[in-house]
Amino acid sequence: MIRIAKGNESGSLLNTLLRISLLAGACILSACSSGDSETKAGQNKVDAASSAIVRDGLLSYAPEDYYQKGEGKSGGTLRATVAADTTTFDVHSISHGNVQWLGRILYDGLVYQDEQGNISPWLAKSWEISPDGKTYTFHLRDDVTFSDGVRFNAEAVQVNLEHMRDPATKSPLAAAYIRPYLRGRIVDEYTFEATLSEPYSPFLDVLAQSWLSMISPKQIRENPKSIAEHPIGSGPFVLESYVRAQGANFVKRADYNWAPPVVRHKGPAYLDRIELTFVPEAMIRYSSLQSAQSDFTLDAPAQNAQAIRADPALRFHSRVRKGNPFRSLTLNVEKAPFNDVQIRKALALAIDREGVAWITGFGEYEPKSDFLAANSRYYDPSFKNALTYNVAEANRLFDQAGWTTRDDKGYRTKDGKRLSATVLITENPAFPNSVAVAIQADARKVGFELNIELLPLAVITDRRYVGDYQALGGGYWHTNTPDGLYILYHSNSIASEKLIGQNSSRLRDAELDDVLERARKSNDPVELKALYSQAQRRLTEVVPAIPSYESIHMIAYRSYVKGVVFDTSHNTPLFIGVWLDKGAP
Repeated sequence: MIRIAKGNESGSLLNTLLRISLLAGACILSACSSGDSETKAGQNKVDAASSAIVRDGLLSYAPEDYYQKGEGKSGGTLRATVAADTTTFDVHSISHGNVQWLGRILYDGLVYQDEQGNISPWLAKSWEISPDGKTYTFHLRDDVTFSDGVRFNAEAVQVNLEHMRDPATKSPLAAAYIRPYLRGRIVDEYTFEATLSEPYSPFLDVLAQSWLSMISPKQIRENPKSIAEHPIGSGPFVLESYVRAQGANFVKRADYNWAPPVVRHKGPAYLDRIELTFVPEAMIRYSSLQSAQSDFTLDAPAQNAQAIRADPALRFHSRVRKGNPFRSLTLNVEKAPFNDVQIRKALALAIDREGVAWITGFGEYEPKSDFLAANSRYYDPSFKNALTYNVAEANRLFDQAGWTTRDDKGYRTKDGKRLSATVLITENPAFPNSVAVAIQADARKVGFELNIELLPLAVITDRRYVGDYQALGGGYWHTNTPDGLYILYHSNSIASEKLIGQNSSRLRDAELDDVLERARKSNDPVELKALYSQAQRRLTEVVPAIPSYESIHMIAYRSYVKGVVFDTSHNTPLFIGVWLDKGAP
């Protein structure tokens, strides 16, 4: 169900939500929703957990999407499919998107966001923050164990934070998130004190993310390499077996009883087992679900979304991830021609996001041209049209930059040189070659030659870390805090010998740096709203990348799968409350 909280909404986000609702054939829309319209929608096949609300350009989901509404039935095996293997279960060492839900199966976090995005307890019962914002004192639960029998305590927190930032872990995400962490102190067995080098208001938000989950300290100390294939966590399930590129089986912990209070689940998971199969082919994931050979897919194919919605035996959910939207191009501002902001902005205006989103998402993706997801805290929709498709303005900017003449191929030239760049891409279902070709065609229309170079991921990664490229194709950065803008665009986030940085545009902008630094030091919501608004405005002016559409996670499952709720940080499913009702009509 999609609910509009305020009339006269405009813009493509709402249009897409409306389109999705019409495709579902079950959503009742009105300028101001009433309890009556919600009730009617609920009587159709659309699960109440799929509700979304658009208010003043901001997207949110109903609070009840995030907690268990009733008791489930214990027992049974869930057969699930997913497109890709993460290749390691050491969540500290990777930035793979699967960790968003996979981490919640095996591990627990120190804290958890509530339905409104505020920080709430999990393994930490409470905490205090010093007046200078540099010291966090966590008071921990005393009844939690890892699956190897080791007790969770202050030492476990300390060992985990050290593992995240250990250069040997090669963390591309967790290490950057806790970079201000200076040292830890074990006050007593269940009290841990973390000291930061500077005030860092997103600290608790990032600790709520699945990539920063707690791993057995014994395993980290004695055999850290074993985490990759034999992980030991404190989560509701334990890994029973794993075969690379084929699948993984999980069994529940009978003694688990420490789910986040926000989720409202008591005791162990309902499911006895989860059997996860890696299925790269979208059609096979869909057909196996349709034929009941599987119960659940964590990568519902966009091209089959309409068919899934139309099938009364299936359920479908599409959820926008918080953080930074999907980028079609990241532009290296240190390399010509993207060292000229007019060229960056002109190319951004020349790309048809509606077309790009359609090619990839078959009508399921929301075109996007600003730099924060619409459901991110402090998202400001004021700048959503600053870089929308505008060929006339793109041509004007190219002319203004001096690229006024054309060669015999129709490409723009300046001082006898063609306006040209190369984008590096790799095999990636989220950014298929067809999208790169469509962008290339759009660029061609305004006289910009965009060459495409297909390379192995490892090669692109190496070149990315040394800045050896003009542009990179594809990518998104999901996070539960607007501080993701710092991770992607602050000059401190440029990769170096000491940091696996994510600022791939290699942007160094003093104004943006200042705003993002001040945001990290503030806890004042009014000031934060103003600072992040300035950051979003500035990004549409300096254009380090070209956002294309919201980052969306789509799942589908058989109708007898019950109890699906979503993680508050990641908008991905939680499995602790999932149960099977195969006797249901």
